[in-house]
Amino acid sequence: MSTPKIHFYGLVGACSVAPHILLHESGLDFTKTIYKKEDLAKIGGYPEELKKLNPKAKVPVATFDNEVVTENPAIFTYISLLAPSKHLFGKTPLETVRVYEWLNYLSGTLHTQAYGMFYAPQRFVDVEDGSLNEHVLARAKTLIQGIYKYIDGKLEGKKWAVGDDFTAADAYLYIFYRWGVAPAQFDMEEYPNYTRLAKAVAARPSTLAVLKAEGLN
Repeated sequence: MSTPKIHFYGLVGACSVAPHILLHESGLDFTKTIYKKEDLAKIGGYPEELKKLNPKAKVPVATFDNEVVTENPAIFTYISLLAPSKHLFGKTPLETVRVYEWLNYLSGTLHTQAYGMFYAPQRFVDVEDGSLNEHVLARAKTLIQGIYKYIDGKLEGKKWAVGDDFTAADAYLYIFYRWGVAPAQFDMEEYPNYTRLAKAVAARPSTLAVLKAEGLN
């Protein structure tokens, strides 16, 4: 199978940091467009180029030749299939299943539900004056902290989330740890196992390259 031409679209500091890391881990050649929130604010959202590729008007988006792939788990999967020697979804069938278990939980529960409430509480209440937004935000913080506690317990005694090496699950866990530091401003040291994993991911050359490319600390 020939390697397709890859172009990646992301947003500084967003969940798209995770597939950006995986692309560096894979060793695949790719080009990228990384949007900045302040630039998008000036034009009222994502440009038409992105919306034509993804009518959901969200990132990440990746094009593989003429195919457009959206949603983190799908993009992770394609990257892994194109770089099988990197074992980004583990080294055994069970490890692959465990990686998907993490990705589904993080994508559906932590990202869409809990952080969805945190970033955009107005999506969850139909009150024009926004009087319930603070209640939704408070509930979101409680949910997120409960999820972080669960994650910390799952990582007890482990260097990596699945198996004995880095996988896509670790890259995805890393970005949500960053969000816990900012903008959520939780004391992430309360989750020592999660902190240990996040530091291990942060030290990888792939992560350092992405942080530099996106202007992140």
